[in-house]
Amino acid sequence: MIIKNGKLALPCEDEWKKLDIRIQGEEITELGDDLCSEDEMIDAEGLLILPGGIDPHVHFDEPGYTEREDFYYGSSASASGGITTVIDMPCTSIPPITSRENLLKKLNIIKKKAIVDFGLFGGISSQSFEGDFARDMEELLESVLGFKTYFISGMPDFGRLDHYQFREVLKVAKRLNIPVLLHAEDYDYVKRATEVEMERGNSWINYYRTRPEVAEVLAVQSAVQLAEEIEADLHIVHIGSGEAGEILRGRDRITGETAPHYLEFDCNDIERIGSALKVTPPVKSPENKQGLWNLLTDGVIDFIASDHAPAPEEEKNTGSVWSDYSGIPGTGTLLPYIFARGYLAGRIPLRRLLEVISESAAKRYGIYHRKGSIEVGKDADLVLIDPERDWIVRGDEFFSKGKVTPFEGMKFRGKVVKTILRGRVIYDDKEDIVVEPGYGKFLKKD
Repeated sequence: MIIKNGKLALPCEDEWKKLDIRIQGEEITELGDDLCSEDEMIDAEGLLILPGGIDPHVHFDEPGYTEREDFYYGSSASASGGITTVIDMPCTSIPPITSRENLLKKLNIIKKKAIVDFGLFGGISSQSFEGDFARDMEELLESVLGFKTYFISGMPDFGRLDHYQFREVLKVAKRLNIPVLLHAEDYDYVKRATEVEMERGNSWINYYRTRPEVAEVLAVQSAVQLAEEIEADLHIVHIGSGEAGEILRGRDRITGETAPHYLEFDCNDIERIGSALKVTPPVKSPENKQGLWNLLTDGVIDFIASDHAPAPEEEKNTGSVWSDYSGIPGTGTLLPYIFARGYLAGRIPLRRLLEVISESAAKRYGIYHRKGSIEVGKDADLVLIDPERDWIVRGDEFFSKGKVTPFEGMKFRGKVVKTILRGRVIYDDKEDIVVEPGYGKFLKKD
């Protein structure tokens, strides 16, 4: 295959390069001018070509919660938004991925459904400490890209870790040379604040007050201190507080991510939008948005992820802020959002765009040898975007099972025209998903 006439975003470059791409098999084999071939040709005139996006934080809920999402629908949504690789979380499947046995059960199901390439995180919960958690980590090591943990958890079968348990996990992870991921909110603060606010009312401001900025700050501070003491690799997921994100500045071996909803919305918006914007941690006060953009631009926050976690409308709208499901669909809007609101809006330059959509996550999780950039010898994972084409977010058009989105009705500039995974078109905006379930491959770290 030859892709001609497009403008490419190459690693460490500040400008688009008009070059052709030769793909043989699943790899990029040549970048150059006026490449010729008798094989298939895609004319990308007027289009921009980015490396396929990586969404390193999704909940595709399979097996166990497929009324909310499954791997076919979730990965189809990813492909429609230019995402070619996802990493699925261990906590929202039954059983959770806390042992090799559980991982193999999950893998046997999802490998037949994936449209995009995928990796998995292992998990360490409070229940893991009822057995030999270190042995479980060792047995999972060759199959996972990191280990997810929580300081506070709403999942009965995936309990939170206290600081002592978290420290023990960091020690094992240090020995195994693998990162630990943390949902960082302070348990004591949130628990007591929730008791108080539930008595006070049933409004969205009550919900925000249960998990304000200080709940993240307390958790990140303690986690960073423990990780630095041990010199372990720590990654803070879905940072919503600028002050919490600032704690990561200048730290070795400690990284962080944020999500589009924290960059776009604040606690005033949730009063207007309602449960479609209910996420955990919640969106915060307005000043956090610019702070998070600054941290993302500066590289203090390393990359973005969707935290894709949809639910049916009846779970999202129960009539109570306390029982409405917390989570939104996001993998299909992740790359278009940061392209439009980040790059085209002038908030981040091209070089940084490439880092936050693919390169930094690929490096963090050990898959950069195959993924994360347009280079000869790497997988031909590409997204072709029409930068002049506007489109409007419509939840009922999502490929995901989840249709309730806070981005409903928003206009983005830059439409994904084609998504290519390992040299094969998997999504075309005129034909939708054009590969069979199971085309996506299971990824392991280098």
